[in-house]
Amino acid sequence: MPSEKEILGKLRDAIVNLDIEGVKKASEEAISSGIPAYKAVIEGMAKGMEIVGQKYENGEYFLAELIMAGETMKEGMTVLEPHLKTGDIKSAGKVVIGTVKGDLHDIGKNVVVTLLKAANFDIVDLGVDVSAEQFVEAVKKNSPDIVAMSALLTTTMIEMEGIIKALQKAGLRKKVKIIIGGAPITPEYAKKIGADAAAKDAVEGVRICTEWMKNK
Repeated sequence: MPSEKEILGKLRDAIVNLDIEGVKKASEEAISSGIPAYKAVIEGMAKGMEIVGQKYENGEYFLAELIMAGETMKEGMTVLEPHLKTGDIKSAGKVVIGTVKGDLHDIGKNVVVTLLKAANFDIVDLGVDVSAEQFVEAVKKNSPDIVAMSALLTTTMIEMEGIIKALQKAGLRKKVKIIIGGAPITPEYAKKIGADAAAKDAVEGVRICTEWMKNK
């Protein structure tokens, strides 16, 4: 019978190799061997996602692989989730995320959502074409630590400033960190509109969110 270390290694490698069948098999093996589900997630699949992130950053993997790794992890989670106990995995923080009004692109945002979930964040996903009012309502209702906004068009990125102003007006701006991302977004633009950070890609976005929560 394979050892715990071997099974966790299989989980990690299945994510890195984008092996959906492999991840299901290794997840089932973890459960039947009595490995706690949270351990399989954190020391198995999440480790794999970290490696995928590194490969993406050094140009070995591209967006397609990043998305595929997220899908692979999702498959593993369908096996492991029923075995996770509430409170097993401490939440890393809460993020309200959405693509801004007028913008219907969701691939980039969905990758961020998948990676944030893999890093144990609670996610409130508002979808695409999200207005300033919807962001304000979501912050009031969910009290997140972080608000993440995405825009893929230069014509829609201007919406971000309006959302930040709306949060200020509602007295909520100081309660959250704001991160923005998308093809046209730069750190200079983030600074100009009063966001706390700009992420050049999903991996960096998750790293920034994780660092913020560590320093909270």
